[in-house]
Amino acid sequence: MGALDGIKILDFTTLLPGPYATMTLADLGAEVLKVSSAGKFDLVTHWPPVIEGTTTTGAAAWLGRNKKTIHLNMKKPAAVEAVKKLVMEYDIVVEQFRPGVMSKLGIGYEELKAINPRLIYCAITGYGQTGPMSLAAGHDINYMARSGIISAAGRKAGGPSLFNFQIADVAAGSKDAIIGILAAIRHRDNTGEGQFVDVSMSDGVVPFNSMDGASFFAGAAEPQREAGLLNGGGVYDFYETADGKFMSIGSLEPKFFAALCEGTGHPDWADGKVLKKETPMVKEALIKDFKSKTRDEWVEIFSKLDACVEPVLSLDEASKDDHNVARGMFPDVPLPEAPGKTVKQLGCPIKLSASPVEYKHAGYPEGWDTKEILGGLGYSDEEIADMSEG
Repeated sequence: MGALDGIKILDFTTLLPGPYATMTLADLGAEVLKVSSAGKFDLVTHWPPVIEGTTTTGAAAWLGRNKKTIHLNMKKPAAVEAVKKLVMEYDIVVEQFRPGVMSKLGIGYEELKAINPRLIYCAITGYGQTGPMSLAAGHDINYMARSGIISAAGRKAGGPSLFNFQIADVAAGSKDAIIGILAAIRHRDNTGEGQFVDVSMSDGVVPFNSMDGASFFAGAAEPQREAGLLNGGGVYDFYETADGKFMSIGSLEPKFFAALCEGTGHPDWADGKVLKKETPMVKEALIKDFKSKTRDEWVEIFSKLDACVEPVLSLDEASKDDHNVARGMFPDVPLPEAPGKTVKQLGCPIKLSASPVEYKHAGYPEGWDTKEILGGLGYSDEEIADMSEG
């Protein structure tokens, strides 16, 4: 049994935050039914390339993992009624529209709670359900920009830097939605009462100011780029190697710094006293040191030392790395459109000893289960076609 067997979720989300959250819950055993409109374009669902032998993109096959999918045109009254029937069984709803959109369609929290008081309704938005920016549009870059964390990120010379990872979307929006839903399930188990879960991606990034934030509100100066222990002001940083690749240095604690000094040929610095007055000199020396050898040569040197010094791997290298493979982080998942064929995907990071995650199937094409699900509610083929078109 999966840890969340018996949990049934109706998923109205698009793009990345909601779909990643519901995929994780599905990996853990929840039954997730994704509801989408046949006429609405979803940037992530259509993100190329299409997997050979299927009609599904790699992104859709990943984010749709372990889910069922139906088409409903929510502008049609029959589709609204179908959702109200589904909510009697799928008593957790996850949506990602701006505040008020679902209510205008007749399927907001108050409308659905009246049908099923046990309903847990999670709304993921950029800026939350309240506040002066609650209706504003936004993307990952905007939420991070307004949180304070980007003001001290990047380089002095170049300013803020972009990531190829959606920090606010996933680390805040997706993860906070999962936590909120699981907490609401626990509350419902204890009281029988459902509730509204308000997840703001902007809110979720604010605590990522972490040590800098806690220190600032205790009286420290505001953090600046390349001025702190963790943002390039110390030896904690990335260093280019002779072959144009990079190594990461995380040698913060004394014993790790001593090992770093051993590996780079500076045993006289091992006691760490040099860092108190001459950190810039140490860093310049390390920059020159790491450019003197290839990345693989440094990997060989530090494989024998406990120094928190590791190579910067490409995605292809990471997918073949012995540790990542041993941890099951790049599973081969069956493709439902191509029996006998699998696709490598990014795995679930949660390891449960008694109820491990299961990768039942990659994502189906959108709408795959429409006839099965709606037919099970008693709708005819003609009614199904009418409420799912457009």
